[in-house]
Amino acid sequence: MLPNREGQRVPDVTFKIRRDNQWAEVSSADLFKGKTVALFALPGAYTPTCSSEHLPGFNRLAPVFKSRGVDDIICLSVNDAFVMNEWAAAQEAENLTLIPDGNGQFTKGMGMLVDKSELGFGQRSWRYSMLVEDGIVRKMFIEPEKEGDPFEVSNAETLLHFLDPDAHPPEPVTIFTKPGCSFCARAKALLDDALLPYEEIVIGKGISSRTLQAVAGAGTTPQVFVGGRKIGGHEALQTWLADRDVSLLAPA
Repeated sequence: MLPNREGQRVPDVTFKIRRDNQWAEVSSADLFKGKTVALFALPGAYTPTCSSEHLPGFNRLAPVFKSRGVDDIICLSVNDAFVMNEWAAAQEAENLTLIPDGNGQFTKGMGMLVDKSELGFGQRSWRYSMLVEDGIVRKMFIEPEKEGDPFEVSNAETLLHFLDPDAHPPEPVTIFTKPGCSFCARAKALLDDALLPYEEIVIGKGISSRTLQAVAGAGTTPQVFVGGRKIGGHEALQTWLADRDVSLLAPA
C-alpha cells in the first residue's frame, strides 16, 4: 500500500534543474521552507492525462489557489530537466513551477516510486497531490491503487475544495483577438486585473475571420466568451465584470 505521509516532513533532496541554459540546483528547503505549497505529482511529461487534464487544471486554477494563501504550485515528475522545461513551454504553464525529479529521490522518499516497466517507463511517480506547509505535509490525495492510470482524487478541484470548501473555480474564459487591436489589449488588461485566466485565440494564426464570424456572430475583436457564453466586446466585458463584482458583494 502506498503510504500517506500527512504530518510528516517532505524528503530533503537536491533537484538538478536547467535555468538560463545552465545547470542549477534547488533544494527541498528552497521549495518548501516558510511557504504554503500545493504539489501534484504525475507519471510523465507529455503523457495524455498529464497533458490534457492534470497540469492544465492546476495551471488554470492557480490564481484561486494563490488567493487562498498558496505561495507556489509545483508539478513534479520523474523526468529530466530538459523534458520538464520543454513541457512547461508547450503547456504555457506560466502559473506553475515544474520540478524534475530525474533520479526519483524525492518520489522514493515519499514512498510513491512505482515500476512502470511494462510501459517502457521504468521507475515513475504514482499520481498524487498534496498541500505542504513549511515542509510538513498537511494533506495528501493519493490515487487508488488499481490498473491503468487512475485520475480521480489528485485533480486541482479536489485539493482546492480541501483548502477552501467555499471556493468556486472560475469558468473558462476565451478571448478572440487580432494583432494591433487596442481594444483587445484593453480587454486583456481587464481580465488580468480581475485575476481571470484566459485562453487567447489570435485571428490570423490558424483561425480566420470567417471562423470568428461563425462562432461569435461578429467579425470585430475582441470577442469574449465565459463558460461557453458570449459576453461580447470590450465594453460588454466591462459591464459583465462590473455586474460580477456587484454580485460577489451581494449578501447570500
